[in-house]
Amino acid sequence: MATAVAETRPPHPDDKVAFGMRVAGAWSWRILVVLAVLAVVGFLLVQLRYVAVPYFIGVLLAALLVPFSTWLQRKGWPKGLAVAVNEVAVIAVVAGLITLIVFQVRAGWPSLRDQTLVRWAEFKEFVAEPPFEISESDIQGYVDGLFQRFGDNWASLIDPALEIGSLGGHILAGLVLALFTTLFILIDGRRIWQWVVRLFPSNARAAVVGGGEAAWITLTTFVKVQIMVAAIDAIGIGLGAWLLGVFTGREFPLVIPIAIAVFLASFVPVVGAIVSGAMAVFVALVFLGPVEALVMLGIVILVQQVEGHVLQPLLVGSVVKIHPLAIVLAVAAGGFTAGIPGALFAVPLVAVLNGAIGYMASGEWRTKPHPTVADVTTPITTPGRRRAS
Repeated sequence: MATAVAETRPPHPDDKVAFGMRVAGAWSWRILVVLAVLAVVGFLLVQLRYVAVPYFIGVLLAALLVPFSTWLQRKGWPKGLAVAVNEVAVIAVVAGLITLIVFQVRAGWPSLRDQTLVRWAEFKEFVAEPPFEISESDIQGYVDGLFQRFGDNWASLIDPALEIGSLGGHILAGLVLALFTTLFILIDGRRIWQWVVRLFPSNARAAVVGGGEAAWITLTTFVKVQIMVAAIDAIGIGLGAWLLGVFTGREFPLVIPIAIAVFLASFVPVVGAIVSGAMAVFVALVFLGPVEALVMLGIVILVQQVEGHVLQPLLVGSVVKIHPLAIVLAVAAGGFTAGIPGALFAVPLVAVLNGAIGYMASGEWRTKPHPTVADVTTPITTPGRRRAS
């Protein structure tokens, strides 16, 4: 009787790898691919920052203005007139804020300069007495060293701008590009989005459409809520500065520029609050005195604490739906990689990605696709050719 010899296969190296390790390896290379793609995209955005930053500003403005434009059109306004009103309103508000800041600062600059010199002389006299006993020459040495370090890095700060043009030219070109971006999104944003969606495979368009709509809703709500929070910050600190001047019997100058600076700086989380608050405290120190500066510091901290622990959780937190630690890390990462623009766009970018990825991961687009999916699933017709049925 012949005995059958069982064929044995030599063990494969993969058989010796634990299942958990194989799962970890599968996750690892996919994560590395995602990080590589993000790194390439980030590198391109940094290289094209003079185009990317105005474009993102235009998108944020469009997220604010599209609902208002749509509302005007529902009230019977022609589309062109509604778009024109929105665009003119943006130009008027920006120009008005800039003009107001320039005139206010120009009017208060002489007194600010003189008072700063007076406080500086008083400071030198104070530190010259015991227990500090710091001479004026020592202070001058510290100041000269600070300016020397700043001067050593000055060339690296201005050379990149000089290579491609003046700073004023960049600002003007950026404003024009931002306004054009806002204009075309107001006019034809829906068709632009449909063209982008058609670049994806047919079986992925439902997820892309739904994710994009969720991201856009998140962005529009975030912008409106952030403007509300910024306005409350500006009113709180500006009103506090004015009341401080009233109670001390002396005028608190530059209240309006400080309030506008607080409003604009509030769009840069964490960093903006520190910079605008320091400005208010400095003005209080120069014109009113050290005690009043401490009171102004308390007002700034109080307003910022109310924002951080009341307004942000109730308003922004309900929209962004991201843990505060993630927001701080996003702002830090954005500021490290792209400076002030990175810190400015970090939170809305994280909010948009969170909304889009959350919608796609939920699988809702499979059972309840967005109504506009039909607009991107029908074939594109060309003149003289009938659409396929």
